[in-house]
Amino acid sequence: MNPTVLTVDDSPSIRQMVGLTLRRAGCEVIEAPDGSAALETLKRHDIQLIVTDLNMPVMDGITLIRSVRADPRCRFLPILMLTTESEPAKKQEGRAAGATGWIVKPFTPEQLVAVVNKVLGRIAVPAQA
Repeated sequence: MNPTVLTVDDSPSIRQMVGLTLRRAGCEVIEAPDGSAALETLKRHDIQLIVTDLNMPVMDGITLIRSVRADPRCRFLPILMLTTESEPAKKQEGRAAGATGWIVKPFTPEQLVAVVNKVLGRIAVPAQA
């Protein structure tokens, strides 16, 4: 069964690019425009991984991570930050909140798929062009 990944980003083009990359790698993808919408999605779907931006309106990525980690059902759910932020202090804040990993934009599809496969413990499935 293909893993279901929730992508959370306020940029429709980033959600589209991440979604296309992950679908080509064999994942089911559900999209949310912000952290609040992502929390609602988690109530309705069985998600195996969250890939979230940091800076978003309504609810940012750090607040989303803290909210997800507060739910005992999602305590061990992998969460990747996919953001332009590369400052060590921000990365530390993300780790402290419960982020599993951090990918800095811009990124390559191969890089994203490799990290997703590693976090999910999957055999590498290359992204198709």
